[in-house]
Amino acid sequence: MHYRRDIDGLRALAILPVLLFHAHVPGFDGGYVGVDIFFVISGYLITGIIAREVDDGRFSLARFYERRFRRIVPALGLMILVVLGLSAWLYLPGDLEGVPRSALAATLFASNLWFFTDTGYFAGGADVKPLLHTWSLAVEEQYYIGFPILLMLIARFAPRWRTAVVMAIAAGSLLLSIAMQRDTSGFAFYLLPTRAWELLAGASLALGVVPALKARWLRELVAWGGIAGIAFAVGCYDRDTLFPGIAALAPVLGAAALIHSAPGTSAGRLLGWAPLMGVGLVSYSLYLWHWPMIVFTEYATDMAITGWTRIAVIAGSFVAAILSWRFVERPFRDSQAMPARAIFRFTGATMALLCTLSLALMAAGPWPSRFAPTVLAQAAGRDDISPERKRCHDIFARGATPCVLGAAVPPDAMLWGDSHGVELAYALALEARAQGWALVQRTTSSCPPVLGYDAPRDARCAAANRAAFAALCANPAIRRVYLAAFWANGAFDDPAFVAKLDRSIAAIRAEGREVVLIGAVPPQPFDVPRRLAHLARAGRLAEAQGVARSWLDARTVHLRALFARWQAQGVRLIDPAVALCDARHCAIEQGGKPLYFDSHHLSVTGARLVIARGG
Repeated sequence: MHYRRDIDGLRALAILPVLLFHAHVPGFDGGYVGVDIFFVISGYLITGIIAREVDDGRFSLARFYERRFRRIVPALGLMILVVLGLSAWLYLPGDLEGVPRSALAATLFASNLWFFTDTGYFAGGADVKPLLHTWSLAVEEQYYIGFPILLMLIARFAPRWRTAVVMAIAAGSLLLSIAMQRDTSGFAFYLLPTRAWELLAGASLALGVVPALKARWLRELVAWGGIAGIAFAVGCYDRDTLFPGIAALAPVLGAAALIHSAPGTSAGRLLGWAPLMGVGLVSYSLYLWHWPMIVFTEYATDMAITGWTRIAVIAGSFVAAILSWRFVERPFRDSQAMPARAIFRFTGATMALLCTLSLALMAAGPWPSRFAPTVLAQAAGRDDISPERKRCHDIFARGATPCVLGAAVPPDAMLWGDSHGVELAYALALEARAQGWALVQRTTSSCPPVLGYDAPRDARCAAANRAAFAALCANPAIRRVYLAAFWANGAFDDPAFVAKLDRSIAAIRAEGREVVLIGAVPPQPFDVPRRLAHLARAGRLAEAQGVARSWLDARTVHLRALFARWQAQGVRLIDPAVALCDARHCAIEQGGKPLYFDSHHLSVTGARLVIARGG
């Protein structure tokens, strides 16, 4: 295959949106689709090589994996080694334990399986996982375990059916991806069955499935249409877009259109522009290094990168990528300097070293001896959660029976809410136990207690709310309903959401039940236990303070007006700001204990304070 400058330029169109999305640059909220573009490029280039060698009868699995190891392992191994070292030095106990596990998975090209079970790509906690981005490498390598063998088998037993078989698999993968596009488990995002069609889109071009376009005007139209498709996805998608699935067609078909039509067009000349080519050449190393640099910078500073810090991290990512490409990638691709046997030995030794280091750090666990007791006391705030959280939260999704908390009597109250209600339910249960009453906990993640609300990424939310209301109506013994949610997330700027909550409150009151609305917990711009631990490490714990009260009041101005109206209608209000904030700032710790276990969920300590002062 002759060298194509435009494909290196297309690599730049893949990596730059990913980098800018991860760096929180405005206008690139859909930049994560760059990974899909990489899948198409990889499917095209590597399938072309495999198919030609299979057709010529000279394909060798050993030679194929030698090329893959040269391309993937050296830079990846160095990056994982650096990540393990920096994590062991910087990460607090609660954050460290996941890193060696993910490093082990990344070394074995199974990190997509690990992150599928561990966290969502857009979920909270993803920002402290420096190897999260390796999921896409795992998808590719899993694909290339089976695909060459498939082409060999087809060539031997059914050569005329190659196109049909490949397209059938691609169609099945695409249909599965569309069918699972509302999946919340991470299967559709992380795993090969719903991603294979993107690689096969490129493979179909390499196999000649799509006829060549001879008319210049048509190639121009298709190529610029491809750029428009990619630009649309990058600029218009965001974290709430159902992805992958139908939405993935825009970047995938856009990339395929450029690969198929760009040569000889103005779009192809644009992609062949030297600066874009340069970025494309270092795109693999840039992909490897940019995410750990962002994660570690944000972890050390306790805030998202902005301004000059963002510029410095982006520039540093390019410097690291260029150095990695020049001194790691290129030397290992030289078959004369590094013969095949040497690259296999190197790969084996690298994987053995990384597995050993990962297992050693896993055995060390949180390794608390790295920090002073004052630091550990603050870091422990992330574990100050309801002991009933695992058993009682998200029960609808598991089909479990709702928990009854408090005294050993029939419940006469219900807490209905999202994950913000879990610790508040436990704090209420402690009071209930002492006073001789009980409550039912019905909490569902990212699902406010609003009838008719349809969570963008979870079709079960509306069903869970309907079930909670039906259970309330069926149990007249429940006289009081507590409503708790992440009210400060901006939802009250949406009139439709307010109208639905209005109707929900009215429906509960129409059933003759008292409504107690637990107001907005002041969100913080940082992980509270981590910020307190870092301050304790620097001997500056006395400087700890949360957001300004003026900022909170401005953010919740609509919310407070609505609360005043509902109070006038007989709804009782528990306002966390009364317990947590003075005239200037909101507190994040009391008596040496964090009041939050992350940036916006109250710890048990914080929840008890809110209930004691407001309930």
